Amino acid sequence: MTDESSLTQTADTSLSKTDLGRIDISPIAVGHLASDAVIKSYGVVGMASPDLRGGLAEMLNRDLHRGVRVQHVNGQFIIDLYVIIQYGTRISEVAQNIMRSVKYRVEKSLGIPVARVNVHVQGLRMTEPRPKGGR
Repeated sequence: MTDESSLTQTADTSLSKTDLGRIDISPIAVGHLASDAVIKSYGVVGMASPDLRGGLAEMLNRDLHRGVRVQHVNGQFIIDLYVIIQYGTRISEVAQNIMRSVKYRVEKSLGIPVARVNVHVQGLRMTEPRPKGGR
């Protein structure tokens, strides 16, 4: 099930118009490309809902696209990502890697420029310490 309220479309997303027809790209498709690139990034634990307030973050295991907002403005995409990062990693480095990875993946797949990738860190996750004894 898709949550289209988190993926907004602000302009025509036609890639091309020809005599045969036109090619449209849904913000949901862009969101799936972006979320896949985010989840594969080092230091990312998961995606979070952009609607959470007060520093609370909720892991979204099934609907990863909920942590993505996509806008198409003046022929370019603006992508907002809401992520949860592993505690102990350098947040600025993880965010920069996410930005580069998402920009590359979307531009390579669609051929449409990405104007901005904004990373919103919604929380940090600490790993559970292992009990002494290795179990």
